[in-house]
Amino acid sequence: MEGLVKCSANYVPLSPISFLERAAFVYGDKASIIYGNTRYSWRETHGRCLRLASALSQMGLNRGDVVAALAPNVPALYELYFGVPMAGAVLSALNTRLDEPMLALLLQELEAKIICVDCQYVQIVLKALELISTAKAKSPFLVVIRDSNQGAFSTTQEVPPGSLDYDRLLDMGKHDFEIVSPIDECDPITVNYTSGSTGMPKGAVYSHRATYLNSIAQIFRLEMSAKTVFLWTVDMFRCSGWCLTWAMAALGGTNICLRNVTTEAIFDSIFIHKVTHLCGAPTLLNIIAEAPFAGHRPLATKVDLVIAGALPPLEILNNVHKLGFNVSHAYGMTEALGLVTVRSLEFGQYDRASIKDRGGVHNVVMEGVDVKDPTTMRSVPADGKTIGEVMLRSNTMMLGYLKNVQGTQDAFKNGWYGTRDLGVRDPDGHIRIKDRATNTIFNCEGNAISTLEIEAVLASHPAVEATAVVGRPDERLGESPCAFVKLKEGRTTSSQDIIEFCGVRLPNCMVPGSVVFGDLPENSTGKIQKFALKEKAKDLGSLCHSNGHLVV
Repeated sequence: MEGLVKCSANYVPLSPISFLERAAFVYGDKASIIYGNTRYSWRETHGRCLRLASALSQMGLNRGDVVAALAPNVPALYELYFGVPMAGAVLSALNTRLDEPMLALLLQELEAKIICVDCQYVQIVLKALELISTAKAKSPFLVVIRDSNQGAFSTTQEVPPGSLDYDRLLDMGKHDFEIVSPIDECDPITVNYTSGSTGMPKGAVYSHRATYLNSIAQIFRLEMSAKTVFLWTVDMFRCSGWCLTWAMAALGGTNICLRNVTTEAIFDSIFIHKVTHLCGAPTLLNIIAEAPFAGHRPLATKVDLVIAGALPPLEILNNVHKLGFNVSHAYGMTEALGLVTVRSLEFGQYDRASIKDRGGVHNVVMEGVDVKDPTTMRSVPADGKTIGEVMLRSNTMMLGYLKNVQGTQDAFKNGWYGTRDLGVRDPDGHIRIKDRATNTIFNCEGNAISTLEIEAVLASHPAVEATAVVGRPDERLGESPCAFVKLKEGRTTSSQDIIEFCGVRLPNCMVPGSVVFGDLPENSTGKIQKFALKEKAKDLGSLCHSNGHLVV
């Protein structure tokens, strides 16, 4: 067709920072953030973010420069998700559980110009900056976020010499600052590090376009509205807060910030602020389930709770459901901006094993979620049996890994993102995750054994608190399951009891050949380090079989 033109009248680069300007106009006097005694309206939040962007620009920040942040779920971190990109810069909110050496390494990789740190973590950052100085690299300028709520924590709130107080930084800014909009909607907006469960964390770079689209998708996917009151129990540093940072501005809801996620804080927030939604890792269910049934009033209305990751035992799920929560299970990853699929759990219809690995439906802006043979790139049949690799193609995918060209090329090989998760597709179209490709046990009888299925059964044992299964050398089978088990406090059991428990619930090839009791190694995000357990299993030596009997 002739005479058509792409111009500023019909095309503006997509960016989630535009949500804040609209929220200030449409929902100006409505509460945007509530944190203890602190309360801001959307108009006030917009003004604070403008002043933040202005002040950052005055400090010499240029387009594409990186501002790092290390803070819990406090208002300042929420503001950084808007103020930093409004200055044309890129935000990298870092895991608050990082140790000093890893923090120093990531700050150097980011080449961060500024780091905004909550005073709870000042000492960690100062030690990291010493390591950077020792390496003769340039350290970022330090901005300290102090907490206005008295008694929030016991750490000193003094601002170290040579640094700047966050509120003082905002005082430097101007309300009439002209936002530095992205030139291209695919310009970077944030860098989000993976958990590093298989090695060094990788920095997944998100674009303005992808985060804009994913924010809208979240609203549909989690059934949110302008009446949404969202309790921040998922870390804001994780996948840019699953893009809910920007989604809440898009819908004009209310953010309830929490420094410390405790059972009491969750229920107090729900009753006081009428919370409608909260999200988080599987440990969130454990925290909620700790609530004594007699100690809390029944919830006036159901609260939507989304959990991403492996689910705890069915007993905990049922307890949380009885407390008044609608629980949904999500599958996702950092590279896909958080959630890929979400499925509401219908209690009573499925046993725990099927709840655990049953996937949901992908969101409206994700082009495709498929299970493919990674060699032929053909989709596996929807028979619920044929295993392939789960692959994604989406408008809500990272641009790539920071300073890792080979890793980016490998991730996007053949025009799809390879998750390295193994799964099957059921006849109804749903995908079930079977295991990580690196965790699957292959024995010489040709069986591909899913450790997730074994772990689901082990987790249902009444004495088991947590478990992980890896492959152990086996002189007859080549490799057999080895179960590492952490018992609940005050409970005891034996290896033989665990093996017999699995024997009546699993095929013979999936029954653990050995069981090891003790604590499970976790990384800074709370994920079990299976690579460490694999080394332990290897060090145990090969399982021996004598006259048909197993000898450990």
